[in-house]
Amino acid sequence: MPDVLHHELLEIEVAFRGFGFQESDDSAVPVPFGDEYEWGVFLREHVRRFDLFSAGHTHKAAADVRVWASEPPAAEGEWDERGEVGFESTTGDVAVWTMTLGRSNHLIRLGKPGWWRVRVHCAGRDEVARVTRLEGVAYGVERYLIDFWPKV
Repeated sequence: MPDVLHHELLEIEVAFRGFGFQESDDSAVPVPFGDEYEWGVFLREHVRRFDLFSAGHTHKAAADVRVWASEPPAAEGEWDERGEVGFESTTGDVAVWTMTLGRSNHLIRLGKPGWWRVRVHCAGRDEVARVTRLEGVAYGVERYLIDFWPKV
């Protein structure tokens, strides 16, 4: 089993069903978050950025982010969606972006620049769609597992 180098739990403010992860050095990102966002696409890869499409309009999603030394085992459990993309970081730091708040002050520390693989799993999609449609803002109903590891 590969080593987990970094692990953290995030609460992400989702608005307009979208949020993204982007290279921390904004000048290295040719198309910044929000531009060329694709409605309805669960996981979309861009240059030094990837976007996620949530099932709920406005809510706080729970994200379990792990940085691994090498490719991790497949996540167990039942997931509504899953996908994998490539990601290049020029600094080794990744910023979280949302539609209304823009760039978060929090950085995910990969530990080094370079090429990475990212695997994303999501659960709670039907329930967050129901809650945000009928009750308003949901808290931690939609859950993400996001794994980063160096591309070899």
